[in-house]
Parts: sequence; structure tokens; C-alpha cells
Amino acid sequence: MSEAIPEVLFVCVHNAGRSQMAAALLVHHAADRVVVRSAGSEPADALNPAVLQAMAEVGLDLSHEVPKRLTTDMAATADVVVTMGCGDSCPVFPGKRYLDWDLDDPLGKSLEEVRQIRGQIDRLVHDLLAELGPPA
Repeated sequence: MSEAIPEVLFVCVHNAGRSQMAAALLVHHAADRVVVRSAGSEPADALNPAVLQAMAEVGLDLSHEVPKRLTTDMAATADVVVTMGCGDSCPVFPGKRYLDWDLDDPLGKSLEEVRQIRGQIDRLVHDLLAELGPPA
């Protein structure tokens, strides 16, 4: 792997659940080894309250985060784009690495279900971090 710090973009429809959890978990586990962004093809007005609670349970405060709209510039600068159900609305650029994580949308789910989704995302984030390489 090169000396450059890799950039990962997590994308879901509303940027209010899955992509926010993934971004927070990768920032937490990677420290300064990875540049992390998240966005949505149709951003919600606010983060899902169950997501806020589930993440607070593991010591990650997302109360300051807001859903962001996906831009082509975000995708163009990312080395890895991880999609989570945004389908055709995710821009595709040649030469980028794309991963599609098949995860349930936490919208309308119970706190227990959101915890399970958080656990799945955490495992995927650990796998991604291992693929990105050792600490700088």
C-alpha cells in the first residue's frame, strides 16, 4: 500500500443510519489511518434516534452528526466506496473500489435490531480496515 492515507466513503439512502454507523466505527478503529466520509442519495432531516442510542452504548456520540447529500466529488476523491442500499443513485467512477454491504435499514427497527445491525457493520469495518493495510 502506498504512503497516501486511503479515503473511504460510506453511502446509503438517507445517511441517517447504516452509513453513519459505519463511518463512526471506522473513525474509531482506524484513528488517523483512514479519511472517512458518509453521505446519502436522499438525506434525511436527522439521524435515526435508535442509531444514536445504539452508538452511544458503545461510547460513540453521533449527536453532532447530520445527514449529508452525496456529491460526485465525494465519490471521485474516495479510494473505496461502500454502498448500503442506494442502488442506481450511487455514482460510479472507473478505477474506484466499490463494495456493497447488504445490511438492513435501521429505519423503523427496534433498538435490539439496530444493535444487531451495528454488530454486523462493526465486523465489516474490521475486515475493511484489515484489507486497507497496517497502521502507518
